[in-house]
Amino acid sequence: MTQDANSAIHRRPVTRVTGRSRERFDDAIAVERALEIRIGTRALSVTLRTPGHDHDLALGFLASEGLIARRSDVEGFAFTAASCDDEADVLDVTLAGDVRVDWTALERHFTATAACGLCGRAHVDALRAGLTRMGEGPAISRDALLALPALLRERQATFAETGGLHAAVWCDAALAPLVLREDVGRHNAVDKVCGALLATGQRPAGAGLLWVSGRAGAELVLKAARAGMAVMAAVGAPSSLAVTLAEAAGMTLVGFLREGRMNVYTGEERVDLES
Repeated sequence: MTQDANSAIHRRPVTRVTGRSRERFDDAIAVERALEIRIGTRALSVTLRTPGHDHDLALGFLASEGLIARRSDVEGFAFTAASCDDEADVLDVTLAGDVRVDWTALERHFTATAACGLCGRAHVDALRAGLTRMGEGPAISRDALLALPALLRERQATFAETGGLHAAVWCDAALAPLVLREDVGRHNAVDKVCGALLATGQRPAGAGLLWVSGRAGAELVLKAARAGMAVMAAVGAPSSLAVTLAEAAGMTLVGFLREGRMNVYTGEERVDLES
């Protein structure tokens, strides 16, 4: 197996079978590697991700968990590549001197929620409690929204080659794509987008839209809401908890955005259905 210089793709010889015919060729496979995020030298989290934009991933994750609020809360990063595929790459994050971490609270949280960021939380009310309702904003054109999937499909370079990645894209109020990130984990792709916005002083995000290539899970809605994203659109379906949380945050949540159609689950007032 060989790896491209961009580290997001492996190439491996495979046999393609079509009916009774077969052919041998090199296939492109999306890379999935473990990344351990540390604060100082203490392990905080391990995630399986596609290498690339690791600083954005860490910033987005730390902000989503409420550990940082701005780029200046992080003094620097130190990356150590794994010596073999069975080990995790390590990203050491150095926080600013005035940033304090309550490790006792974090240990309780991550023990309960290690699988997906939500499992183990006893009450939906606890999730709602950390959300700030979105203010009013400009309405998004229906036609521009329906045209968005085709526009973004052209920009997903690694997905086009491998077929194996999720994507998240932050668009401005006119739905022009500003930040696109791809990853094997849909939550990682969203964290990378949120981290990129934090790094450039654009969090809370304000007017615009977060588009995700898969389903709209509750964990993604939470990340978007905490980043101040008032509109989220997904190619796939939302879960019931995602709809509940979007409604609590005053977000607009769109699902099944594909093939010229969509379902608007919450916040219909932000979509101009006459345009």
